This record gives sequence, structure tokens and C-alpha cells, in this order.
Amino acid sequence: MQNRWLRGVITIVLVVLFVSTLMDLLNAPSNALQQAPYSSLVTAINTRQVSVAQVDPATHEVTWSSKGKQYQTVYALGYTNDLSNLLDSHGAQVSIMKPSSSGVWIGILGDLLPLAIVAGFLFFFFRQSQGGGNRMMSFGRSQARLQPDTQSTVTFADVAGVDEEKQELEEIVDFLKNPKRYLEMGARIPKGVLLFGAPGTGKTLLARAVAGEAGVPFYTESGSGFVEMFVGVGASRVRDLFEQAKKSAPCIVFIDELDAVGRMRGAGYGGGNDEREQTLNQLLVEMDGFGINEGIIVMAATNRPDVLDPALLRPGRFDRQIVVHRPDQEGRKKILAVHTKNKPLAEDVDLAVIARRTPGFTGADLANLANEAALLAARGRQKRLSMENFEEAAERVMAGPQKKSRVLSEFEKRVVAFHEGGHTLVGLMVAHGDPIHKVTIIPRGMAMGYTMPVPEEDRYLITKEQILDKVAMSLGGRAAEAIVFGEISTGASDDLEKSTSMVRQMITEYGMSEELGPMTYGSRQDQVFLGRDLMRARNYSEEVASKIDQAIRHIVMQQYERAKNILVQHRTTLNQIAMGLIDKETLSSEELRSIVQATT
Repeated sequence: MQNRWLRGVITIVLVVLFVSTLMDLLNAPSNALQQAPYSSLVTAINTRQVSVAQVDPATHEVTWSSKGKQYQTVYALGYTNDLSNLLDSHGAQVSIMKPSSSGVWIGILGDLLPLAIVAGFLFFFFRQSQGGGNRMMSFGRSQARLQPDTQSTVTFADVAGVDEEKQELEEIVDFLKNPKRYLEMGARIPKGVLLFGAPGTGKTLLARAVAGEAGVPFYTESGSGFVEMFVGVGASRVRDLFEQAKKSAPCIVFIDELDAVGRMRGAGYGGGNDEREQTLNQLLVEMDGFGINEGIIVMAATNRPDVLDPALLRPGRFDRQIVVHRPDQEGRKKILAVHTKNKPLAEDVDLAVIARRTPGFTGADLANLANEAALLAARGRQKRLSMENFEEAAERVMAGPQKKSRVLSEFEKRVVAFHEGGHTLVGLMVAHGDPIHKVTIIPRGMAMGYTMPVPEEDRYLITKEQILDKVAMSLGGRAAEAIVFGEISTGASDDLEKSTSMVRQMITEYGMSEELGPMTYGSRQDQVFLGRDLMRARNYSEEVASKIDQAIRHIVMQQYERAKNILVQHRTTLNQIAMGLIDKETLSSEELRSIVQATT
């Protein structure tokens, strides 16, 4: 804080000096002294045209006035007395300035001041461009931050929903606490631990918890913090990081987003011996090269382990790899308990129900959910968080805030009501449909309305019949529009994309097509990364591609007709659901159940 205040003061002083110098230059008088040769001065003196003269022995200059104009003349060294006598003998008022050493220094300072201001600005610019309080040429030093002891310590008790991952890391904690026990048995603890998983699953939090449990220093740095535009800077920073860590051993060095520096060498168009590859080479050497880093455990996190260089993943470097999964239903309940322990909860709040209604949420998503619920309660001036706050927060996270200002016409409202009613009714009638928690026609985010199915339990496998039921439910909205209005709208664009994608995956990835058989077609990777698969040829012919397209169209149309048949058969129920939506805008699971029971 003190260094930041000092930099601010220096910046203000430099700006003031710069502005004052600039103003002096701009306000310089336009009628500056005219330079006159010595011969003109002598002629003017002899003709008694010089009235006033000022002689400066220090600079050997004489300033004189003639006919209302100011002139300045430089005379030769040693002529001060002769020039003064000549002026005095011709009736001029002569004044001789007292020689002073300070005048010389003032002139020198006046000449050097602009250069000093420019140098100060350049110095400040280089310091700021390198970030923080670094010196101008210290960008080869590591930017890693050592977590201070005053910071709140994170332990395994603060990390929930990842019990298996914590068990894998308890061995690391025990080694950091009691290294002698392992060394006496000749055991070698893993030098590197790689945590990978979906964003928000708690990889960084787990690394901090290991340091907190073991009570050792924790150095943290991002992968992009090593790489600079200057050749050799990244490797220098890696060396400096490990030198700092050796002084604090045993300790943990944590590298976040490892793929920024550890991507496969030679991949893509760049290749070659660039700065990133030199940085990676230095990291490989420090982890398991000629250097000895006893007591230093390197932990890293990434979302893309598939693009990492194989040399990083071999035994002796990151020889322990831990997948941090999305939490299951019980894990989500524990995570919610952690994030709500300091929040006043109403009696109707049931964390188990919230966990069941948030499948696929990560730890970060659940933390955001709890925070959104607290914000909603504070906005409503409530004293406690209610179940309604959590339900609204979950819908905000999944679909966005309500668009109450978006006013639909009566026709659009009817179309949206029957569209969502079609989704709901097909979802209720198919054999493997998930229970419908809520259906609404209130616009939220980009959606004009939505149907919210909630699975009763987490699924890790899905059957062909379950996929087909999901496709039929997705197409129920379009089918309802065609049946009721005799025409279709643009509201089903997202439904069509999802249903087509599910069927394509079913055929090309899961081998669930009777025509094409139990085979996979094409690459399973979702995106081209670093050019790694850019030149990879498609592993099936044009004939097979045509068959895939035909199979996709056949299944989609089959499920579309199936959805239409369900809606035609239960047309009365569809009308009641749509009318209820037009009247109330939102129907709960209990209201839907009563409508179905009354009409079937």
C-alpha cells in the first residue's frame, strides 16, 4: 500500500513538472531578444544610440537597448572592462551583473529539466508495463505469489462434493507433514499432481486445501504468467520460481491453467523453438531433470489435459493425475451446506431438494446460486433466505432473468402456451420422461417460455429408449403448433438443434443405429485445438455420410410423428394445460398432475 501511494505521488509530481514546462514554452514572449553582431553594437555605441546596457561577465553577453528595441550580443573573453568603459564614455547607462556560480547551475538545470521529465515518464512506463512493483529490468523474475499467513486458511472441510479426490490428496498432505516416514521406507512421493476437470469443479480450491491441511507455503502462478514476448524470460521465471520454492521447502507450487504453457510441442502451424517451448523445456528440467527439488510438490490445474505435452504426463513429472468430476446429488447437497452456513435460512429451505433440482451444476455454479438467492432476499428486504429465493436463483442461473418488460400479443401468448404445453404433455406421457417440475410462458433470457424437467436421480448411463423419449419431448412443441394452429413458427429452432444433435450422437458416437450398426463414425473431439486434428481425414466414405443423414432424418421424423400422435390422443389435456398457462402463466408439478388426472 505504501509503495502504491509513493508511485502515485511521483506520478503527480512528474505530471505537474511536465505541464509547467510545457506552459512555460507556450507562454514564452513572442518579442524575444534579437541577436546582433558585435560590429553592430560598436557602431551603435559610437553613434550614441545605446541608452541602456547590461553586461554579464559569466556568459559574456551584453543586453542593450536602442530606439526602443532589445538586442543581445556575445563578446569575446577578456573584453568586459573595455566594453564597459566604451559604453560609459558614450553616455550609456551600464550595469555589470555580479558573477555567480549558481547562475551556471540554474542554466544547466534548465537545460536538463525536460530530459529528466522525459526519462521519468519512460521509467514509470516501463515499471507499469511490467506490472506491480517490478523494477524496469526485473521482468525475468517470477511473478508467483506466496499466500500470506494472514490469509484465511482453506482446509478439506471447506471443500465438499469431492470425497474421492480428497482421499487421493491426503497422501500428499501426510508426506508434507511427515516426510521422514516416507524417506525411511524408500518411498518417493509424486513430484507433480495434475488436477483436471470441467471449469468450476474446485481444482484451485483443492490445491489450496492441501497447503492449508499441511501448513506449508503455497506459491501460485498462472500458466500465462511465464510466457512473455521476450525470448528467455519464461525460462528465467521458471528457474526463479523454483529457486524461491527451494528456500521455503517443503512447499507447494501451484500452476493454474497449465495448458497455457504446457501445450504439445510442435502442434499446429507455429511449431519451432519459440518462447513457449523454451519455457516448457525449463519446466520439464526443473520437475525431473538434472536439478533436485526435494520437498517441492508441483500441483497444476487445467481444463484441457488432452493438449498437454506427453513429457509432462510421464512418471517422474505429473505422475499423479486426478479427475475432478462434477458433484453428484449428495455432493451438491454438501456444497450447498458449505456455501449457506453463514446465511440465515428460512425453515422451508431444503438443501436436498435444491440439490436434486440442479443436476450438472459445479461447485462454482452452486456458489453462484447461493449468492443469487442472498441477493434476491436482500433486494426483497427479507430477513431470511426462503425456498422461493433459491428456486428463482436456480432459474436465473439456468435461463437468465425474467423479461417482464417483454409484452406478448394474445396470439403469441397462445402459441407459446400450446408450444410449452406440447413439451410438457409429451414429457409426461413417454415411458422414460423425467418428472416436470414447472412449466411457464414468462419470458426468461432468450426463451419465450420453458419447461423444467427434474430427474429423480443422477444418471451416468442413458439408454436408446431414453434418448428417443428426450427427442420426442423436444419435438412436442413444434408438433403442438402444427396440430393446433395448422402452421409452425420460429419458436422451435433450439428444440430442433438439440433433437438433431442427440440423434446424430446416438448414431455416430454410440452406435445405436440398426442400419449402420454398432460402429462409431468420425472424431469424437468437439473442437479443433492447436491444429492437432485440422488435417485429420474423415474415417468414413461419402456413401456412409449419406446413410448417416438418412438415418438421422428417419429417426427425427419418426419421433416427430410419435409426438403428434400423443398430442392428438390427449388433445383435451393439451388444451387444459395451455389454458392454464394463459390464465396463470406458470403451472407447478402439482397443478399439472391434477390436470392430467382430471382429463385422462
